[in-house]
Amino acid sequence: MSLLQNMPLLSALIAIIVAQVIKVPIRAITEKQVQPDLAFSTGGMPSSHSAAVAALTTSIGFETGLSSPVFAASFVFSIIIMFDASGVRRAAGEQAILLNLLLKDFQRFVDEAKNWGSKQEFEKNREIREMLGHQPIEVFVGALTGIAISLIIYLLF
Repeated sequence: MSLLQNMPLLSALIAIIVAQVIKVPIRAITEKQVQPDLAFSTGGMPSSHSAAVAALTTSIGFETGLSSPVFAASFVFSIIIMFDASGVRRAAGEQAILLNLLLKDFQRFVDEAKNWGSKQEFEKNREIREMLGHQPIEVFVGALTGIAISLIIYLLF
């Protein structure tokens, strides 16, 4: 039961869930597409990674104070995670886009070169995930989401 009283943990977990779930209506509004699977995928608006670490850090700040070493450690790790979400992971997503284009071009070449009997195997292969990382605005909105969730939880409890 003490795990359920751990407000930083609860704030972070709720922030992840909220950020993942609101991706679906945000995509529906902005791109006129309803994609329920976005709630279970990486990337997109807002960043659930950013929401989680911002909620965690905000909650730790409430509980231990802004001058505590635990808050400092959480803050630094949050910055690193958000930087990674918008930098390294985003670059990996962009590389995945190019790799998928190369795979499609190669497949077209193979199809035109000869009628290959294993064509169905190529068609069944899943594309490399392109939505790995986040644009800076997605990270920023994720962080705001996490801070807001943490504030709401602390105001209610």
